[in-house]
Amino acid sequence: MAKIFKQRNMISLLIVVAVLFPLITNNTYYVHVMTLSFIWMIGVYGLNLLAGYTGYLSLAHAGFFAIGAYSIGILTVKAGMNFWGAFILSLLITCVIGLVVGLIAFRTKEHFFAIYTLCLGYILYLIIDKWDSLTEGVRGLIGIPAPASIGPIKFETEISHYYLVLFFLLLVVLIMYRIIHSLTGRTYIAIRNSEDLAKTIGISTMKNKLTVFVLSTFFAGLSGALYASFVRFIGPDIGAISITFDLLTYLLVGGIGTLSGPLVGTTLIVWLSQQLQGFQEYRMLIFGPVLTLLVIFYPRGIVGAVSSWYTKLISKKDHQRILRPTKVRSGASIEAEKEVKEG
Repeated sequence: MAKIFKQRNMISLLIVVAVLFPLITNNTYYVHVMTLSFIWMIGVYGLNLLAGYTGYLSLAHAGFFAIGAYSIGILTVKAGMNFWGAFILSLLITCVIGLVVGLIAFRTKEHFFAIYTLCLGYILYLIIDKWDSLTEGVRGLIGIPAPASIGPIKFETEISHYYLVLFFLLLVVLIMYRIIHSLTGRTYIAIRNSEDLAKTIGISTMKNKLTVFVLSTFFAGLSGALYASFVRFIGPDIGAISITFDLLTYLLVGGIGTLSGPLVGTTLIVWLSQQLQGFQEYRMLIFGPVLTLLVIFYPRGIVGAVSSWYTKLISKKDHQRILRPTKVRSGASIEAEKEVKEG
């Protein structure tokens, strides 16, 4: 029974549910909400790779999400570019900006890094909000096209768009899995645990931190580009710091530094928010104390708590298995002693 809670089994179960979800429900609104959840999950995975496995918390994640969204919007609406060409170019733009930012940001460490990225995120928001000639400012970009057809495959319906986003999410999960269970992933964890110690064993910390930061911005840009093509209208609010805190909330609730945490946390919070739509004004009053208690008692979130429980259960069973032969042996020796005394 405890094997059910293994991360690989949890992810497999969630994937099966995701694939079958449109077939289970006829409600297109639920499909719409689930598609948005998948888009946010991709962005959360980028944040998780940087903060969860390298130990650097970026508060500019919403800014890179907005760069991906606005890049594809401007290239398609204003430049009249083909959708998939604009899609690929928007990811490249996000990565190049991420590389430039990372070269400067990693001159700082710990909370100074978080403060720097927080300021940068706000600057990106101001650029989007005030540069009317390029971004249309508060009016936003309208008429962003849906994904163009790929051969016979068209993306004109809600369900087809759902499966397109799901495809990219599964690709991101696969990339994350390969990274985490590789030497590269262990290198990132070594940097998180002790950067100075990582340097002493020959790890190029700057190179690895830059790589993971660019990959993190790539996931954020991918998430933003998919969001823009799905919603087809974007405004400056998608680059607000509140979006970063939402993504961080999804990550902390699900489990920072875990593979399935972004899936669990995003799904739970998004659907819970839908059920509490009448209490949107009190949203932070509801989630704030819950998040605080979760961080205090379960710092690795729901997935981390379940994983810890599973590990304790297995170790307890192993301990009992080791003690059982000892008890049998001690019982046999007592009987032997009795026979000697009686004799």
